[in-house]
Amino acid sequence: MTAKAVTRRAVTCLLIPLMLALLGLGACTRGGDTSGGGTSGRTSAAGTGASSPTAGGRATTIPDVRESDLPAEARRILRLIDQGGPFPYRKDGSVFGNRERLLPREARGYYREYTVPTPGSQDRGARRLIAGKNGERYYTADHYRSFVRVAGP
Repeated sequence: MTAKAVTRRAVTCLLIPLMLALLGLGACTRGGDTSGGGTSGRTSAAGTGASSPTAGGRATTIPDVRESDLPAEARRILRLIDQGGPFPYRKDGSVFGNRERLLPREARGYYREYTVPTPGSQDRGARRLIAGKNGERYYTADHYRSFVRVAGP
């Protein structure tokens, strides 16, 4: 791997989690419950974020990210998903089981996963797009440890 690729990868590895953290912080400061009686785990009617139960039964909010803020490789895969392919990897389009339970719970087969190429990576890398049957899209830069919901241009 060249020094330029290593630097680019290091910057990407630092910026994506930072962006996710900032998006999460913004979600925490928008339109929350001020009654003191707790939260329902749902987002406001404005549609900022998606709610998902965790393994402990509590709801978490998945932050939204604009498609235009995703890496160019992710935007290209989103176009391929909309077109029905062809996809660069054999496993693209396979069932995503949501074993981590970070996305909203759905029946098996509801979600499909697609590889987002990582420049300089010798394998599939950690980046994925997850597509739901109803058109929702989720992006992970860290191989399913965290997600953002893709929310339009």
